[in-house]
Amino acid sequence: MSATLSKDEVLFLQRLLKSAGIYAGALDSSWGPKTDAAAKAFEARGRELRVIHGELDARSETNLQLLQPKAQEAARVFLRKVKDAGIDARILSGTRTYAEQNKLFAQGRFGNPGPVVTKARGGQSNHNFGIAWDIGIFQNGKYLPDSPLYKKAADAGLVPGLEWGGNWTTIQDRPHYQLPTGLLISEVRERFEKGQAIV
Repeated sequence: MSATLSKDEVLFLQRLLKSAGIYAGALDSSWGPKTDAAAKAFEARGRELRVIHGELDARSETNLQLLQPKAQEAARVFLRKVKDAGIDARILSGTRTYAEQNKLFAQGRFGNPGPVVTKARGGQSNHNFGIAWDIGIFQNGKYLPDSPLYKKAADAGLVPGLEWGGNWTTIQDRPHYQLPTGLLISEVRERFEKGQAIV
C-alpha cells in the first residue's frame, strides 16, 4: 500500500488515522513502522465491524474502507436497516482526499465536462475527514439519481447520531449522510489537519 501513495496521500492517511485515535506518530508524510502498524490496525477494525454487522455489496464495502471507524459502523447499521426495508441502496462515495474533492469540484466548471455535483472544494466537505458518505438507490439493477426512495431510505435507516443531507435547509443533498460534529467546517478541518478527534 505505501509504495503506491504520494507524500500528500500518506499525510492525509496519517491525519485520518490520528484523528481516529489509531496513530500516535508524527504527521510527517513518511510511511514508517508506526504508520504501517496504524494502517493495519485501522483495516483490522474495519474487518471486525464487517463481521459484527455483516458484509454488504462489493461497492459499498470498497467505499466504507476509509471512513473513520465510528462512521463505518454508523453506515453499516444505516444501510442494513435500509436494505431490510426492501430498498436497494449502496454506498457510492465515502472518504475523499482534498485532491479528489478539488477534482470533483472542477467537474462542470472551468470548461470541464459533466454536471456540477458539489459546492465544496478540498477541505470544505465532511467527506474529506472520513465522516460522510453518499448512497445511490437502484431498482432492477438501474441507478436512480432522483427518486422518492431516497426519503424512504432516510425514514428507514436514519439512526440517532446520524445527520441526513435531505434535512438541510440551505441546500438539500438527499444521498448524503454524515456524523455530526457540532463544529464549523473550518474547525473540523483545523482539528483534522492536527490529527485531533472530530467525532
